Amino acid sequence: MKPSLIKPCVAEFIGTFALIFVGVFAIKNNAPAAGVGLLGVALAHGLTIAVMVSATGGISGGHLNPAVTFGLLVGGQIDFRRAVSYWIAQLAGATAAAMLVLKMYGVSGAEIVQNGTPQLASGVSVAHGIVLEAVLTFFLVFVVFGSAVDARAPKIGGLAIGLTVALDILVGGPLTGAAMNPARTFGPALAGGLWANHIVYWAGPMLGGAVAGLIYGRFLIKDEK
Repeated sequence: MKPSLIKPCVAEFIGTFALIFVGVFAIKNNAPAAGVGLLGVALAHGLTIAVMVSATGGISGGHLNPAVTFGLLVGGQIDFRRAVSYWIAQLAGATAAAMLVLKMYGVSGAEIVQNGTPQLASGVSVAHGIVLEAVLTFFLVFVVFGSAVDARAPKIGGLAIGLTVALDILVGGPLTGAAMNPARTFGPALAGGLWANHIVYWAGPMLGGAVAGLIYGRFLIKDEK
């Protein structure tokens, strides 16, 4: 890895670690007795993204999501070497967070991590899951471009991106878990050994990110000429 990529990759690792760590615990606290509910889960994810994108934006751009990185790659905002480095850091951060939760809770850790792994609801097919994840991730990456990447952006990227994550979870959480992020699923799946319908959480987000990258990154973004 180039020395110039070390600091950005550390930032991506930490930011993604935070998202998965908070996300898994937010879902654990979603038990009826805790009274957190869908809104609490959405806010936990959205607030984590808001603060971590803000904290890492000046270092790495605050992607924290392989689909966001892919969208920026397709949109011509980063090169392939940087994208691959970010993907490795994001997946490593997600895995480390899930493994820590697993170790913290011993025998019950596997169940906690599995419950924190996005899954399809009953009656939602793989195809429908892919479409829903693609649409939700399109919204997310479109907002990334419009609030953080475009030169005309109002520079409220962290807040806008976090709010988008929260609203996407309110819409898609009961159906697919609204991962919008392959790392969000990969880390807990690896730690908990739950790979059911895993293709949904790669194909959907990466497709949605790519389409957003093509539309905003190649067409709508401000012409620098």
